[in-house]
Amino acid sequence: MRTLSDIQAQYPYLLHTNRELGLMLAGIKPAAFFGDALDALSPVLVRYLRRFDRHVAAGRLVRRDCCLDPRPRLPWRMHCIYFALPAEEWRIDELIALHDAMFIDQIWSVETERREGELLGYEDWMNDFHLARLARLAEERDTGTLDQTVAG
Repeated sequence: MRTLSDIQAQYPYLLHTNRELGLMLAGIKPAAFFGDALDALSPVLVRYLRRFDRHVAAGRLVRRDCCLDPRPRLPWRMHCIYFALPAEEWRIDELIALHDAMFIDQIWSVETERREGELLGYEDWMNDFHLARLARLAEERDTGTLDQTVAG
């Protein structure tokens, strides 16, 4: 099984995974997203979210929770938790719309992957690298198209 360190080693920039809070408090990352099945959040995620909640209470971050109802590509209710810097709260609305459309329309494409990256604070060159990596994976796995690889 590949670890986050294995994946990080393939990128020339710092991945945000498990670093969201520190990057947000430093003003580097404008928004973050977490999700899991409703009423089934892992204990590790619950502990991590508590660290964010202290900063929400202090006004340094904004939190919004929503639930996505079951649909063809999502057979359970999903609890989505979004955080943003106060001046970047608009990103939460865009992320919710992006994620909701994905599960309704069953479409996740190169464009939506790029947009999600932008909303979460990745720079254009970072998104370019990430999408090129996904294209290589699609070719190696012979999955057909990059959109199919992105959609998972």
